[in-house]
Amino acid sequence: MKIVVTGAAGFIGSHLAETLANQGHSVVGIDSFTDYYAAQLKQANAEDGAAVGVTLHRLDLTVDDLTPALDGAEFVFHLAGQPGISASTPLADYVRNNVVATDKLLTACQQQSSLRCLVNVSTSSVYGRHAYDPEAAAPKPTSYYGVTKLAAEQLALALHREKGFPACSLRIFSVYGPRERPEKLYPKLIRSILTDTPFPLYEGSQAHSRSFTYVGDIVAGFVSVLDQPEKVIGEIINLGSDVEMTTGEGITLIEQIMGQKARLDIRPKRPGDQLHTCANIGKARELLGYAPHTQLADGLQAEVEWYVKRIYANGLHEA
Repeated sequence: MKIVVTGAAGFIGSHLAETLANQGHSVVGIDSFTDYYAAQLKQANAEDGAAVGVTLHRLDLTVDDLTPALDGAEFVFHLAGQPGISASTPLADYVRNNVVATDKLLTACQQQSSLRCLVNVSTSSVYGRHAYDPEAAAPKPTSYYGVTKLAAEQLALALHREKGFPACSLRIFSVYGPRERPEKLYPKLIRSILTDTPFPLYEGSQAHSRSFTYVGDIVAGFVSVLDQPEKVIGEIINLGSDVEMTTGEGITLIEQIMGQKARLDIRPKRPGDQLHTCANIGKARELLGYAPHTQLADGLQAEVEWYVKRIYANGLHEA
């Protein structure tokens, strides 16, 4: 079947697009290659996708005609957006790339009679500082990112409620693994150890707990929607690991894998950070048979190996 993945040159989107292509689907990717981080890194992901048959369209969801890319699509996985919690990124960027882009995509998708389900990819950041809750809990976001991702989610679900549009929203938790964005915890830590440079760490963050979820486990949850869209349309579903570990424990694991201690550079606390997350995945288990299994040590081993061979060896860590 034809499946469209937005954000297909990004971290999670590239993994999803490749997995679907390897399963024999006709996969069309959409990505605008924003300058949030070095385009060379996304280009490397795009090349890997092209090698297995992913067709990538360089389009901006907010302004470009999406009809040719969407034509005949049965499923759309919407991962494109303005990521991360950043004090330097203005609200206007989050609104444009999360809210306006989603609205434009939904408008274009309504013209596709072939569409069976649009899967909006949301985030645990909608829950706020403590993300332990089931999906029915009231969201309490504390960042521009969380607020605008919640708005995007509700745009899709409002269209379902009003017009029966086939949409669902999957809220994902602390995803890590090969191709992770360069400003995230583990790529920054790996780079700092390899280059013997200080690792910037926000004050108090070592005690923050996370349900670190390996990208392969997240992709498996996405793919499970294909066989049973009728179970998830209109629903919000958490996807992530239900095993909670601290940031400090994750740092220690990387140090053990690499055989070297990091040189920590403690920075002032970052506003909007989540203090504790642990995915409540009872609904995902029930509806999708979701069962994340990758241990953090194993996933981090894979990420270190990828970074050393794909990024560091090719000088992309300097991009």
